[in-house]
Amino acid sequence: MELDLAELGEYLEQFDYPVDREELASACEDVEVELAEGDRNLGGLLADASADRFESADDAYTAVQNDLPREAVGEPYQSEGEGD
Repeated sequence: MELDLAELGEYLEQFDYPVDREELASACEDVEVELAEGDRNLGGLLADASADRFESADDAYTAVQNDLPREAVGEPYQSEGEGD
């Protein structure tokens, strides 16, 4: 399954929280997140998170965002709506 980064928060809401990091990472191992600079495996991103447990979908989303390089979400200071 592939998700845009913009869909990630909504996707994570389907799980029951609180949840252990390993359990959520395992449940998401077949999900690829499309980034500006390629894809990353969601299960791997969650497995690398520093938290042992997520209290909410927002916690899991924040953990993934914190693990991504700035370039993964596009050019700094630009939104998708900008252009000529």
